[in-house]
Amino acid sequence: MGLFDRFKKQTEQIQTKEAPRVLFNKIQAYQGNNNRKYKDYAKEGYQENAIVYKCVSMIANNASAVKIKVFAGDNELDSHPLISLLERPNPLQSGVEYFHSLISYLLISGNSYMIKDKETTAPTELYLLRPDRIHIKTGTSMIPEAYQYKLDNKVVNSYEVNPLTGYSQVKHIKLWNPLHDFLGLSPIVASAYNIDQHNLAGLHNVGLLKNGCTPSAMLKFQPTDETGASATLTDDQRAMLLQDLETRFSSSTNAGRPMLLEGDFDYVQMGLNPKDMDFLELMNMSAREIALCFGVPAQLVGIADQTYANVAEARLSLYEETIIPLLQRLESDLNEYLAPLYDGDLSIKYDIDSIPAMAEKRKQIFANVSQGVQQGILTRNEARERLGLEPIDGGDSLLVPSNLFPLGEVDDTPPVQPDEDEDEAKFYEEQYKDLYGLDSEEKCYNPRKKKPKTTKEMLEEDIFTTEQEALDRAKVIGCEGSHTHQTEDGKTVYMPCTSHEAYHDTIGVDEKALSDLDLVPTDSMAREAQKGLDMRKEFGRGGTQVGVARANQLVKKERLSPDTVLRMYSFFSRHEVDKQAEGFNRGEKGFPSAGRIAWQLWGSDTAFSWAKRKRNQIMAEREKSFDDMEIKGAYGLTDAVEKGLREKVKEHNEKHGDKKGKRVNLRMLASSFKRGIGAYRTNPQSVRPSVRASGGEDRWAYARVNAFLVAVRTGRFKGGKFDLDLLPKDHPLSSKD
Repeated sequence: MGLFDRFKKQTEQIQTKEAPRVLFNKIQAYQGNNNRKYKDYAKEGYQENAIVYKCVSMIANNASAVKIKVFAGDNELDSHPLISLLERPNPLQSGVEYFHSLISYLLISGNSYMIKDKETTAPTELYLLRPDRIHIKTGTSMIPEAYQYKLDNKVVNSYEVNPLTGYSQVKHIKLWNPLHDFLGLSPIVASAYNIDQHNLAGLHNVGLLKNGCTPSAMLKFQPTDETGASATLTDDQRAMLLQDLETRFSSSTNAGRPMLLEGDFDYVQMGLNPKDMDFLELMNMSAREIALCFGVPAQLVGIADQTYANVAEARLSLYEETIIPLLQRLESDLNEYLAPLYDGDLSIKYDIDSIPAMAEKRKQIFANVSQGVQQGILTRNEARERLGLEPIDGGDSLLVPSNLFPLGEVDDTPPVQPDEDEDEAKFYEEQYKDLYGLDSEEKCYNPRKKKPKTTKEMLEEDIFTTEQEALDRAKVIGCEGSHTHQTEDGKTVYMPCTSHEAYHDTIGVDEKALSDLDLVPTDSMAREAQKGLDMRKEFGRGGTQVGVARANQLVKKERLSPDTVLRMYSFFSRHEVDKQAEGFNRGEKGFPSAGRIAWQLWGSDTAFSWAKRKRNQIMAEREKSFDDMEIKGAYGLTDAVEKGLREKVKEHNEKHGDKKGKRVNLRMLASSFKRGIGAYRTNPQSVRPSVRASGGEDRWAYARVNAFLVAVRTGRFKGGKFDLDLLPKDHPLSSKD
């Protein structure tokens, strides 16, 4: 917190004297490095010029508002000391304020200097140093020797620079300068002539207003004596004349007052009037050039311009051509300066997609790829790739515009599935009323069946505390022998069959889908595990033999079994509380603690995030494989229909499945589909001909499924309610207890 406390006494003793001011002038707008000091940039460029102020503020405000994310490998972190540091760099500034100042310094001076409170370890605070107080001590190479902090030309502190790596406690961020090896070039320098012109035009306008908008002029006096020879005014006469003119015609209260001349006096105009000067166009031209140097569209600083059709396009250009490249520069500097100080494969990234102005760009991309799919130019997976989405099964076929049938398929082509949208839901509701004259809930097929057990329920029933119980159960389900598992509290439990794989085969859980999952540890997990082994060897503590074995698996990048992944997830979940103990984080007393070493052996935070994702995939596959076995027999679905319904489940859950009461499964949609088939067959002649011609009963059933999904998503039915017993248990309309 007291980073600048060391300067306090020195500052109190120093007498500050303002150096001679170098004014921007129209004759020599650029006089070399020595004439363009930071205070000139800040005062005459930023404080006294409205266009520069607007450009700097606009760029700094918008850039500092972009969210910063921290990743461990490919996994985004929700909490981490680095995230806390970036959100609150020091007690005086929030993250937005800090980066606003950093970017403003960079634009005004071409240089910005970050400093952290610790030299070699992870910092707890970040500050900024004023550019005019930094002197770069150069050496014989391109790497400086030190950054010196000066007050009134006295060195208060010096921050050394590593001559090999260039690393220092101070991070120098600069804009490129073709004429200086160590200092950056401010956009103000490039626009100096235009700033001078704009400032002087403004001063001229103020002076003109003070003089009653009357241009500069002179009084011409040509007196003669009695002989006709030329005469001159005495000093007293000249002084009296000037005083009289100033009294009568100066100040805004005398503006426009007529002048009465007599004798040999004559009024001669010396300056141009505002109309002759084309004053407004002069100001606009200067403002346009200043904005151009900063990369800000003229429309955004109040200058009429035809470059962009509207303000939205101008704002998009500001982000794409100025702010995003600037953020990418800062992102690179932050990753080089801060990320290596923390354990793990950390990286800092700006969330460009969260920028509101980019929404229009994404909308344009979406419209373009959608049209490409409709015209048969792109496949759905090619379109999804351009939108940054995962590919889907069956999405590699081109579609023709007429009715979107996959090209190259013959008579066994599955029926066209209506899109899941509210129009299809409304269509189904209207068709149902036309067919029956009743709400769909009153006539829907709703067989009362005993709810089948889930895989999890079957597993819980087959866990025993004695081996004999497991052997007896094995005979009942049709296998031999038993196998054991260790619970989280260290107890041994017994299950039927000689292995867990044999048990899955017996009860019908297909492990083939699990084998398709990528369960190979990542490179960052391997590096973290190796650090754990090195720590354990160096300090002689932390972890068990199981943890060491797991670390060796991660280092070798062996493919892990699903059960091993589940054990990893269980370990991290139990031991996450160890992070609160002293010595877990670098810089704390007792680092690394035994808990930290154990955490490291299992792959650290990177492995925890990975295990979470893989555990969810494993559980989903196991549930799905059991569902497949039951649904195929219970509902008699064709492979094409089952595949289509499965895609709908996946797509819906990816968008809405994390919300309470909105997650669906294949059984729900299969039941709704089956009921739709039954409703269609009751009276197919009452269905519209267009429905019968484009898919018949399958089209009708798919429409029912789509209407059901809309109700799950929105919490309401367009028409009559139906399939309330199929809704998720926590859904507000569900009829389940």
